[in-house]
Amino acid sequence: MHRKLKWFSVITTLVMLGVLLGGALVTKTDSGMGCGRSWPLCNGEWLPKEISSELIIELAHRLVSGSAAIFVLILAIWSWKVIGHKKETKTLAILSISFLLLQALIGAAAVLWPQSKFVLALHFGISLISFAAVFLLTLLIFEVDQKFDTNKLVIDKRMKKHIIGVTIYSYAVVYTGALVRHTEASLVCRDWPMCINGSFTLPNNMYQWIQMGHRLAAGLIFLWIAYIMLISLKHYKHQKVMYWGWIIAFVIVTLQVAAGAIVVITSLNIYFALAHALFISFLFGLLSYFLMLLTRNKDKTVEEAIENTSGSKVKSSEAIIH
Repeated sequence: MHRKLKWFSVITTLVMLGVLLGGALVTKTDSGMGCGRSWPLCNGEWLPKEISSELIIELAHRLVSGSAAIFVLILAIWSWKVIGHKKETKTLAILSISFLLLQALIGAAAVLWPQSKFVLALHFGISLISFAAVFLLTLLIFEVDQKFDTNKLVIDKRMKKHIIGVTIYSYAVVYTGALVRHTEASLVCRDWPMCINGSFTLPNNMYQWIQMGHRLAAGLIFLWIAYIMLISLKHYKHQKVMYWGWIIAFVIVTLQVAAGAIVVITSLNIYFALAHALFISFLFGLLSYFLMLLTRNKDKTVEEAIENTSGSKVKSSEAIIH
């Protein structure tokens, strides 16, 4: 039973990634109206007669999103029954379903009625929360928390503030990135990192402000995660989940920034554009895991945790000797 659930959770997580990447592909290829103002049908037909690349992309995204709804519903119910004793399971199950349904409703509304670009930019972020919930459910199913012994994890107040702050801030970065896509501002600044030829002048219009605002937000989260990683390297050597977790987070955010730069340099290469969306999805999933770990945090300092760990090892050694 657990083995089948593990496989199903992995498949569901991959399907949710497909939803995220499919949505990004629809936006970047301007395929949102590929099926006209018709939903759930395509141009008012079950089997469209006139086929175009935009129609194929939009219809494929709808099919993947519909499949994801079924997969997530099954995973939520299955997880509730099998690992419902874990305190996060029920909350994550509800979040995964509710935000996926909200994402579908916003997507349908965008097709049926014209929406503001600023509202449409919420679409990716809402899907991202559902993906994060599914991802965390998968980690719980694989008992990752037990393997890392997270019940004994100790996070000091400074790290706690950083985790909460950078996770919330990452969502703002996601929104600004989605806004760049929906306002078609991806290439309004043809150079990188400055907007035009290394000039430090202020942006000339709203679209340049949106593009440069996203670059600034991405640069700040890169520096922030780099700083948190340095803290973890110095103070969390004895807690592997934090030590290696922030190293991985820094690698991901570096790849995400690099992909964003290459998108501009290559004039919106679709593969790097999708990689850009993929990396931010991974990063948000990891930050969400750190956020979940705060619920297992003990009210101690890191130094006390190290002392307790060392003391436990000494006692174990004494027991073995005797």
